[in-house]
Amino acid sequence: MTTIEILKACASAKRGIAALSTERKNTALNAVADSLEACTGEILAANAEDMREARSSVSAVMLDRLALDEKRIKAMADGVRQVAKLPDPVGVTLDEITRADGLKIRKISVPLGVVAIIYESRPNVTSDAAALALKSGNACVLRTGREAHRSAEAIVNAMRKGLAAVGIDGAAIGFIEDVSRDSALELMRAKGYIDLLIPRGGAGLIRACVDNAKVPCIETGTGICHVYVDGKANLAKALKIIENAKCSRPSVCNAMEVCLVDKAVAHEFLPTLWEKLAYAREENPVQLILDKEAYSVLGGKENCRAAEAVDFDTEFLDYKMAVAVVDGVDGAIAHVSAHSTGHSDCIVTEDGASAEKFVSSVDSAAVYVNASTRFTDGGEFGLGCEMGISTQKLHARGPMGLRELTTYKYVISGNGNVR
Repeated sequence: MTTIEILKACASAKRGIAALSTERKNTALNAVADSLEACTGEILAANAEDMREARSSVSAVMLDRLALDEKRIKAMADGVRQVAKLPDPVGVTLDEITRADGLKIRKISVPLGVVAIIYESRPNVTSDAAALALKSGNACVLRTGREAHRSAEAIVNAMRKGLAAVGIDGAAIGFIEDVSRDSALELMRAKGYIDLLIPRGGAGLIRACVDNAKVPCIETGTGICHVYVDGKANLAKALKIIENAKCSRPSVCNAMEVCLVDKAVAHEFLPTLWEKLAYAREENPVQLILDKEAYSVLGGKENCRAAEAVDFDTEFLDYKMAVAVVDGVDGAIAHVSAHSTGHSDCIVTEDGASAEKFVSSVDSAAVYVNASTRFTDGGEFGLGCEMGISTQKLHARGPMGLRELTTYKYVISGNGNVR
């Protein structure tokens, strides 16, 4: 099918999805989850083809994002089941007033309609997005990158089998067959068919959508996340947080990219940081990219190099980390304000005043005190899964779950009232 044919079919299916009861939606989601597990063989076969082609052109950490196994497919299915257990966000009375003349005005949550998502090489986004769309009463259009196309198509086919088993139109999960740039541009300009476009991927994809979209678009994802080690930090705690934030999965948007260290503890902390992350790690040592002051402490050591200005505005998505020495919490706030993408930033400190100042001054979607930035995730926030991490301020901010996939309308009830 052409992209426009898929959009038309999805737009036609959205009314049926919006009318589903909570019970029907939950039944459908559980059927989708069962079907994902039943189709594990087909999904893994498709993923093996994607992996075979990607190995020649994709980095090891990005291959990890693309790879599927039985455990990851089960996790996808469990994620769909978790969404089924969440409260229905549709039909909720958000506000209500009754005027003196008896006119009753209710503000109620309703589905957006058709939600399109353009994403790159993460096959699990396919099931997350479809599950959230279905539970929130929306149809969805999915457009993945070339690297993950076979995997995503197999996942969509499995989900549609689940919907068919309970009598729901599979066109509610639209899948774009064309992986050329033209199909992405068609989605960005599909006025009248798409109610919200969500790009989920690297900075280039997000910027292309923001610059070219003629439909409403959420800016998501790019994560130049900072961890600031305050002069009054517990340094052992700081090291544990940084190792998790950088190394647990460096290819995702909530991984830290920049470490800021108070000059009061730089000479004590930086050698420990180097020892833990750059020297002692047998697999995947972290390259430390050092500003002038940090280089004066660690320069010449293994896996260290001097930073260029661009490094503090780079989302590495790899075992690389920029390091800067700053003048206390004010210096950290100034650096974050100049370089953060508004995703997730953290302070490690035992001083309440410093923590409060950092939290009130850093204008990011998620601000942490003594915890890893890796928690910025729909599942960790109790949302089941997420459609993306919004780094803008209008409509949605932070992990986008069910509530963020609804809008609202006013329902006014009277008894012959006239104005």
